[in-house]
Amino acid sequence: MTDDIWKRAEIESPCIKICVIQPESRLCTGCLRSIDEIGAWSRMTPEERRNVMKELEGRRSKLTRRRGGRAARLA
Repeated sequence: MTDDIWKRAEIESPCIKICVIQPESRLCTGCLRSIDEIGAWSRMTPEERRNVMKELEGRRSKLTRRRGGRAARLA
């Protein structure tokens, strides 16, 4: 028996196991998916997953930078 049985022809999750949800954007700082997308991922069709994957890089600008430490004092 081989591991081929357990392989599925699906779009892999973009999760990189850095799960921190920003309150303002409601996006995960690791994979850039919304809370709703993360929760629904296993039930999404391949088409829905492809659509989410296409949108991910454009979301990086929606994440706000933390202004703490030295950067905040200099501002």
